[in-house]
Amino acid sequence: MPTPAQLIQAYVDAFNQDDLEGQLAVLSNDIVHDINESETQVGIDTYRAFKLHMDSHYRERLNDVVVFENGHRGAVEFIVDGTYIQKDGDLPDANDQTYSIRAAFFVDTDGQKITRITSYYNLKKWCEAIENQG
Repeated sequence: MPTPAQLIQAYVDAFNQDDLEGQLAVLSNDIVHDINESETQVGIDTYRAFKLHMDSHYRERLNDVVVFENGHRGAVEFIVDGTYIQKDGDLPDANDQTYSIRAAFFVDTDGQKITRITSYYNLKKWCEAIENQG
């Protein structure tokens, strides 16, 4: 039975290798995804669509990763180093601006898979980093 820390690390490793299927492999079919400053989405297909959208707008790597766990729950703090490659909704225009911001996500697990991901980052600081390069 994988620990929350092992599941989180597997997700982060797959993320940094642009391996969407590897990311999805550690998520439950009914994954609950609480998106930073946005809605809650449910289901693996919805998560896949979210990740495909994100990957078409941002190129990101997670660095300085620190994983925590307590029972069936876990958390990870990291630095997101990224490039904003395509305008996303109401956000500023994209011109390959780079950014480096602190972020985190929290998970619940069922002993086999991640059942919930709640992500947090400072959108204001991200916008400032993007607009300062615009």
